[in-house]
Amino acid sequence: MEQTLLDAVLDSWDRSNRILINLLRSVPEGGLTARALPGSPTVSEMFTHMHHERMTSVAEEAPEFAGETPVGEWVFDPDARHIEELLTESARIVRAAVLARTERGEPMALHYDHPILLLQLLQFHETYHHGQIKLALKAAGTPVADDTVGPLTWDVWRRRSS
Repeated sequence: MEQTLLDAVLDSWDRSNRILINLLRSVPEGGLTARALPGSPTVSEMFTHMHHERMTSVAEEAPEFAGETPVGEWVFDPDARHIEELLTESARIVRAAVLARTERGEPMALHYDHPILLLQLLQFHETYHHGQIKLALKAAGTPVADDTVGPLTWDVWRRRSS
């Protein structure tokens, strides 16, 4: 195996973000307004919340990599392409911060003894919201079919790196 442990962990972060974007792209027309229950966040708000969490975490944990932190945490954005741009950018920033801090042997500033723990927290957090998004779409009567979303999620994890 030529891949280092750090390479594998960063690859898992990249795959996790790809899966999140694949889920966003599979949201049916009108699905960004779906909610699991009345008063719950919309699908759009959950996606923007994840971007906010990434950017806030980097600002707190590796401020030298901080980009523009969103003002609002649960913001409705009707534009899926814009949300995709936000998630792509915040994934890149998180990756760069974790890579640099790991290579320097430096813990994160506040909460994490090792930078990889930040990635693990964010992946756990985003997986939680991934399930909520699928539930909200189902509750709204616009579910994403397993045979559609399965290859966009599980197959991304199972794919061998080239």
